Amino acid sequence: MKKYISFFRIRFINGLQYRSAAYAGIMTQFAWGSMKILMFRAFYAENPQSFPMEFSQLTSYIWLQQALLALFMTWFYDNDIFMSITSGNVAYELTRPMDLYNIWFTKNLAVRFSRAALRCLPILLVAVFLPEPYGISPTVSLFAFFMFIISMLLAVFCLTALNMLVYISAFYTVSPIGVRIVFAALTEFLAGAIIPLPFFPEKILKIISLTPFASMQNLPLRIYGGNISGKDVLSGIMLQVFWIIVLIAVGRLWMTKALKKVVLQGG
Repeated sequence: MKKYISFFRIRFINGLQYRSAAYAGIMTQFAWGSMKILMFRAFYAENPQSFPMEFSQLTSYIWLQQALLALFMTWFYDNDIFMSITSGNVAYELTRPMDLYNIWFTKNLAVRFSRAALRCLPILLVAVFLPEPYGISPTVSLFAFFMFIISMLLAVFCLTALNMLVYISAFYTVSPIGVRIVFAALTEFLAGAIIPLPFFPEKILKIISLTPFASMQNLPLRIYGGNISGKDVLSGIMLQVFWIIVLIAVGRLWMTKALKKVVLQGG
C-alpha cells in the first residue's frame, strides 16, 4: 500500500505544476457555468413550479459541477496509458513489482485530484458571493455536507473504475479513439453532466438511477443541494459502493485475461 500512496503523491505533486492550464480552466468553467445558469433561468422564469429542482438547488448543482469538473470529467483519459498499450511500452510497466491495474487506477486518481485542487476554490469563492439565486447556496444541514463529501469521493472512484474498462479495451482494438469518443459522450449524458438527471422523463430516470452513471456526479451534487435527502442518500451511497466493487472486479478480471494474450513485438 505504501508504494501506491507514494506513487499517488508523486503524480499529485506533478499535476500541481500546470498552473497556466488551471487558470485558463477556471475562466472557461466560470463562463460556462454562468451561461448554463442564465439559460435555465430563462426557462424557470416561465413556470418555476413545473421543474423537478428548485432554482437554488440547480445553481448549486451547476457551480459545484464546474468547480469539481476535474474530478468528474468523463472525457479525461491519460494518453500515456493508451500510448503504452499501442506502442508496446506496457512491457516495461509489467516488469515493475506493482500491479498494473492499481498503478493506472492510482495515476488517474492523482491527476484528477491535483487538477481539482487548483481549480475548485477560486470558482467556489466567486460563486459564494454572487447574489441570490445565482450563487451557490449552503448545504441544508451538516449531515448533508458530510454525505456530500463521502459521495463525492465514491463518485470519483466509480468514474475511474468505469474509465479503466476503456483503457483495457485498447488491448483489443487497433485504435482506442472510437471507443473513447462514444464512451465519453454516453457517460457525459447519462451522468447528468449536460442536463441534471431529475429533468429526464420519470421512466427513463428510474432506469438510469440503477446504473453506475447515476452514481457519479449526479448523486453528490444533488445531495449537497438537498434534492436527495433522508433514506435516499444512504441507499444512493450503498449503490455507489456496489458499483465500485463490481466495476473494479470486472476490470481486474478483464485485464488479467487481456495480459495473458498480449503479444509484444520488436527489440
